[in-house]
Amino acid sequence: MERKKIHLEYLLNATSKSILWTAISTPTGLEGWFAERRDAEIIAVRAYSFIRFRWLDDENPREYFELKMTNNELTNDFVLEITDFTNADEANDLCELWESQVDTLRILKSFCLLFMGTFFICLFIFMMQFLWKYVDEMVGKGLEMNVLAQFFFYSALTLVPASLPLAILLAALITFGNFGERFELLAMKAAGISLLKIMRPLIFFISLICCVSFYFQNVIGPKAQTKLWTLLVSMKQKSPEVDIPEGVFYDEIDGYNLYVKHKNRETGMLYDVLIYNFEKGFENAQIIKSDSGRLEMTADKQHLYLHLYSGEQFENLKSQNMNQKNVPYRRETFVEKHAIIEFNSDFNMVDAGFMSNQSSSKDMSMLQADIDSMKVQNDSIGRTYYKEAMASTYKATVNTLSKDDTLKIESAHLGSYNVDSLFNVATLMQKQKIMSTAVSRAESAASDWSFKSFNISQTETSLRRHMTSWHEKLTLSLACLIFFFIGAPLGGIIRKGGLGMPVVVSVLIFIIYYIINNTGYKMARDGKWIVWMGMWTSTAILAPLGAFLTYKSNNDSVVLNADAYINWFKKIAGIRSVRHLFRKEVIIHDPDYARLPGELQQLSADCRAYAEKKSLMRAPNYFSLWMNYTPHDEEVVALNERMEALIDEMSNTRSIPLLTALNNYPIIAVHAHVRPFRNYWLNMLCGVIVPVGLFFYFRIWAFRIRLGNDMERIIRTNEEIQNIIKVDLNK
Repeated sequence: MERKKIHLEYLLNATSKSILWTAISTPTGLEGWFAERRDAEIIAVRAYSFIRFRWLDDENPREYFELKMTNNELTNDFVLEITDFTNADEANDLCELWESQVDTLRILKSFCLLFMGTFFICLFIFMMQFLWKYVDEMVGKGLEMNVLAQFFFYSALTLVPASLPLAILLAALITFGNFGERFELLAMKAAGISLLKIMRPLIFFISLICCVSFYFQNVIGPKAQTKLWTLLVSMKQKSPEVDIPEGVFYDEIDGYNLYVKHKNRETGMLYDVLIYNFEKGFENAQIIKSDSGRLEMTADKQHLYLHLYSGEQFENLKSQNMNQKNVPYRRETFVEKHAIIEFNSDFNMVDAGFMSNQSSSKDMSMLQADIDSMKVQNDSIGRTYYKEAMASTYKATVNTLSKDDTLKIESAHLGSYNVDSLFNVATLMQKQKIMSTAVSRAESAASDWSFKSFNISQTETSLRRHMTSWHEKLTLSLACLIFFFIGAPLGGIIRKGGLGMPVVVSVLIFIIYYIINNTGYKMARDGKWIVWMGMWTSTAILAPLGAFLTYKSNNDSVVLNADAYINWFKKIAGIRSVRHLFRKEVIIHDPDYARLPGELQQLSADCRAYAEKKSLMRAPNYFSLWMNYTPHDEEVVALNERMEALIDEMSNTRSIPLLTALNNYPIIAVHAHVRPFRNYWLNMLCGVIVPVGLFFYFRIWAFRIRLGNDMERIIRTNEEIQNIIKVDLNK
């Protein structure tokens, strides 16, 4: 057979060189290019240039296939050249195959470009949300740019793992929505490429993103969290820059309250100044009122230099004479007055040691080590507290009974005794002493156990926080892959690209994920749920959703069609559908009115015989229903097919009465009156589980009665149609 050499060229605009080379040179990347597994050897290779293979089972040693990539340095575009050998009559099929594979590669390129854009957008949104919480800690404190740059940098690093799932979801929705809107996805499916095969290179890429997310959480995240919270605490402790507002009291200077009525920002002068100095206490407060003033920072930024002009000073003198009822005061009028106020405005980093016990600053190995140590500690403390309780609160009586005492008690046959009788025979003083002693012992025991409970609860809280952090590193990484399996098939189903519908859908899905994940986290953290159950709740809910959407999209099943779900619900609930037939505008073939009456009579006879044979109006035997091996009823299926064929033929009529009568035919549920499953043993199991079996039993009984009524309805409708046909023929 004649062999033909095929040479193809494809333009891949702005494609990453590393991504393209990985796709054509590695075994993992090459698996997506071929439908079947074949062994090959590399004949020649040049990194980031070309690679040539030869099939080991190929009879012709001169044949090969080559993948070559060339780069235009001016436009940064790549041209992928493919060389292959095939039979002459299969050349077109091979070209279509390579075309579909290149389309898959283009999907990877499109997704990567959109992913980078959506990632930075999501990161920016999360950073703005984070900064909004701590904006009060930064405003008005004169922080230097390097401090703010560090804060933004470390906050961005900590928010990378949270941004990745949303970015992947949004990028997948937009990518596959664009392909669906431009019918590219439909074209690839028409070429025989399934959705899973289209998604395969992206799955490997998303798996890499999952590893990157885990690396950020386990390696970079703890260090960034330590730096970030150290900066936040330092910012909180830094004194603010002195920027006194107008018309309100300013209390950011320790020991002082300042009020300025008017302020000249050009000259820095303050007018109508009122100062409360309570450094020595409120009883010894100093009040200064001046017409104007000026406030300056010293060169070392450790003090404030206050200049006041034309004012008065009032000061209490109570501390000088404590025995006087009338408190003396001192009043001073001044033309110019100067004062120095301590005010440290330098930014000093606090010690990062306070983060050593925080779970967010530890990697998985450190978390696991601390979890093990805290479990051992709790067990040890618990055993110690148990021994103390058994030795003190719940200890046995000191005066142990002798053998003679026990024999006397046994011979007395004391079935019951009244403890209160011992208390009633005591004197009033004895009763008071007994009550006070009991109350004192109870309060002491309660205080002791409250303190011990607090110690245990503190350790338990820290233990749960460490365990939630350990699981969070896994769940948040896995969320990237789950969100991709939600976004990619959902984008193909919605078939809407751009930033409209995909953004709305992705935000809704992420909100649902956030609510479920946050609820599970709080339940696990507070000890209401088991830690692993709370942390994996979101994964357990969204993973089946991703699998369902992927399955539906891969099989081109209806997902977002409300009518499909309504019909399914009607089918489950047993709600009957109504037939709707309308007059056709164009009729090619008229019904055979001469033949139809005979077939209608025969259909009526068969329906009557079927109803009598099956005894549809009687209740079925419960045991024979589940023991019978017959999977379904072939007779009713054949009757339904004959009826539908007659209806389809008669729907071509021009007679309005006949068309109206056709709508009286029932829509038969041909499988609802028999066993629910086709598998024999599954039906047997259903019958053994009595509650489930009874549900299906009564449902089958109801549908048998309905089927019997349908048979009678078919017979009556057949008779009505025969009369209509007879009347129409006689006209």
